[in-house]
Amino acid sequence: MARIIFITGASRGFGKLWAEAFLKAGDKVAASARNITALDDLVEKYGSNILPISLDVNKKNEVTQAVAKVKEHFGAIDILINNAGFGLFGTVEETSEEQARAQMETNFFGLLWVTQAVLPVMRAQKSGHIIQVSSFLGITTLPLLGLYNASKFAVEGLSETIASEVAHLGIKFTLIEPNGFATEWAGNSAVQTTAEIADYNPVREAFASSGENPETWGKPEATVDAILKVANSANPPQRLLLGKIAYHTVKEVYTKRLAEIDEWKEVSIAAHGH
Repeated sequence: MARIIFITGASRGFGKLWAEAFLKAGDKVAASARNITALDDLVEKYGSNILPISLDVNKKNEVTQAVAKVKEHFGAIDILINNAGFGLFGTVEETSEEQARAQMETNFFGLLWVTQAVLPVMRAQKSGHIIQVSSFLGITTLPLLGLYNASKFAVEGLSETIASEVAHLGIKFTLIEPNGFATEWAGNSAVQTTAEIADYNPVREAFASSGENPETWGKPEATVDAILKVANSANPPQRLLLGKIAYHTVKEVYTKRLAEIDEWKEVSIAAHGH
């Protein structure tokens, strides 16, 4: 039986790639984007199986209306993929208030509004799967991406909490944590801070050189099989890293954190007081 998939940020990158993968698999897709003309090719190819929706996830009223439209059109929402977001490059000190708020508004609050709007539909169904596109930078960090890191750390905490609140209702949660991929995330979808402070130039240079190796960037097409396996799983993982950089980096981070926790074990326990 065809499932109903709702994907935000579907005009390009992972969102569009995954939307077509589900359509090819025989599912029906509600695909949202700020500019739905980017979905014309999918409409031409898949007809009524795709519902393009013009949506700015920053606007809560639009989100509510979009979810209602999907429910009315398809009758259900089986899988939500919260994919809308962008990258903000620059050191924390260089980031303006407007840029910081815009980063959190889309990457965190936009995801929150969509999740909140879809949950009543899934509660009524007593089933559903919410897939949040986070990042391996929701677990560890990179310089020059401080606000992006923070937005994804927030997504991780929010999603893990909701997962514990709705598990008894038959609703599943998965956090997708990619490393860098050769999408437009670091191109047209990115925002560069404008006020550069010279003291941070060495950090910028080191960051730029680290991205020069093509092996650093994953191939977006290679993620299709992974997202389909997660969506098709009866027992999907709460977290799934995408890419070898993410896997090796996060494994090293957790190993070091556990070692430090054990090193300070006696101090931690004594601080309990009894």
